[in-house]
Amino acid sequence: MGRTTVAGSTRTIADLVVERLRAWRVPRVFGHPGEGVALIVESLHRAGGDPAFVPSRHEEAAGFMASGHAKFTGGVGICLATQGPGALHLLGGLYDAKLDSKPVVAIVGQQTHSALGSAYQEIELPRLFSDVCSQFLRIAAVGEQVPYLVDQAIRTAVSTRSPTCLVVPHDLLGQAVPDGMPHPDGGGVIAASPGLPPARVVPHEQDLNAAAQLLAAGQRVAILVGQGGYGAADEIVELADRIDAGVATSLLGKPVLDERLPYHTGVLGQVGTEASAQLMAGCDTLLMIGTNDPWTGYYPVPGQATAVQIDIDGSRLATRYPIDVPLIGDARETLRGLLDRIPARNNRDWRDTIEIAVDRARTESSARADAPARRVNPRLVLHELSSRLPVDASVTVDVGSVTYWYARHLQLPPGVQAHLCGTLASVGSALPYAVAAKLAASDRPVFALLGDGAMQSSGLAELITVAQRWPEWPDPRFVVLVLNNGDRGGRAGDPDPEERGAVDAPARATGAELDRPAGSGLPTPEVVRTGDIPYAGWARLLGLHGIRVDRPELVGAAWEEAIAADRPTLIEAVVDATIPLDPPERPFADLRGLAADGAGADAAALQSRARTLRERAAHGANLG
Repeated sequence: MGRTTVAGSTRTIADLVVERLRAWRVPRVFGHPGEGVALIVESLHRAGGDPAFVPSRHEEAAGFMASGHAKFTGGVGICLATQGPGALHLLGGLYDAKLDSKPVVAIVGQQTHSALGSAYQEIELPRLFSDVCSQFLRIAAVGEQVPYLVDQAIRTAVSTRSPTCLVVPHDLLGQAVPDGMPHPDGGGVIAASPGLPPARVVPHEQDLNAAAQLLAAGQRVAILVGQGGYGAADEIVELADRIDAGVATSLLGKPVLDERLPYHTGVLGQVGTEASAQLMAGCDTLLMIGTNDPWTGYYPVPGQATAVQIDIDGSRLATRYPIDVPLIGDARETLRGLLDRIPARNNRDWRDTIEIAVDRARTESSARADAPARRVNPRLVLHELSSRLPVDASVTVDVGSVTYWYARHLQLPPGVQAHLCGTLASVGSALPYAVAAKLAASDRPVFALLGDGAMQSSGLAELITVAQRWPEWPDPRFVVLVLNNGDRGGRAGDPDPEERGAVDAPARATGAELDRPAGSGLPTPEVVRTGDIPYAGWARLLGLHGIRVDRPELVGAAWEEAIAADRPTLIEAVVDATIPLDPPERPFADLRGLAADGAGADAAALQSRARTLRERAAHGANLG
């Protein structure tokens, strides 16, 4: 006879799954109820919130919530889905976690063993998840396996910074826990135990010495910071000041450093700034810190710069640019090792040149935000938030033109966390991220930045989740910005509006048309077709606060009203779809002409210097 719970009911394998999650101190599980995982959901409810179950409107949102939880907390995100289409819908969030290197565990239901081969909603789950969860994918066959498999799924996700998957058939979940199994910290077949102590990873001494020599020898050093630089801001700034380097960030690395630094050129790449492109084009030495930024067209020309790369994952080294000294290690520990080896020096010509480029870029950015537009300039909306963003805020960003405006026009105060679906670039991730961020720190304000396409993709549904949960939050500040440009198809990377057609061209079909019966009182097909969907009205219908902004003079006041509101607020900014995205010019020209002394160097001279440094390094010469 199986063990019984405190309430007297039989303790099942589903209860055992929940107990293992509690042993790992998992705070919450995101999911969408379904037959295949119904017993786990029931067990979570019996657990009384330890861990809590957070139901989403759709499994894809649950996957993004789990990924968002991992990004904002540094812990492991857990998502739950039933078999068949439920499992399919998790893939977006799991691929997001895989490509951005975050630990997520998917627990997926399956039909009973006896029905496999001809079951309703049957999908070959091992084949479905074999790529995205390649580090760990198991199907539980007997109850004695379950504690070990749950532990290994979590341990592998954390240690490899990737998603893992455990499939548990429905009939197994309902079985009683055998009497011989320890309670609740062991399996009857294989011992299981929670916990994974963090490791300290630093490069070898000789590699640190080689890297320090290269960086000390550089006359025009550029530092590119990615999300792997989190927690190392002080060391990055100290090193940059010591060698008078300029600093750019990847899109994912934007929150790492204080963006007000005079030598911080901003984000690199198509969504980035001209100053960052110019920094890369003019450097002779490149230090990459925790970044796998894909915009290789904006890196220095191969051969132009000697390069050092720091990354905790050795498989990412030298995948974006030829690297002379690769360093496997934690960013903070590795930078401390370099600082011990690199003396301070004065190279003000290069630093002055960079700061001139930064000043010019910031002046141009402000001018673009203030430029007149039809209704509201979308750049202005993000620009006006910069001075009002609380220092303890969390920010989530969706995919689309809003990504450009966030990268260039929102200046993040130090300490503000900001995350987006950076590498997968899947529309509809920001609001699920925001829910996860708020649940992880309900006493902090959260800002979700979306376009109208993302809002239609998942935001309209997941706003229901916000409406249901916000009364539990001690701080009700949860602000959703929807940039409504009436062009649901516009995304980052698509041709800019000027390439799609003239300003006064008739509005084209967007795929959002809906038939409405005459006299229904609902938006007409013409209204919906032109993008005039009442997003703020939908928020008010759910009991939230809704603000519609269609004039530039209302923008600042709208942000202030939203931040002061006693409930979550949706700001619908009706913006000009014809504002061009303006990717920075390809960096074929360097920083020449920006400084009074003409501190630039042409590509041939930079490549020649890089070759000399490499030759001297190969012969063991002192590069200092």
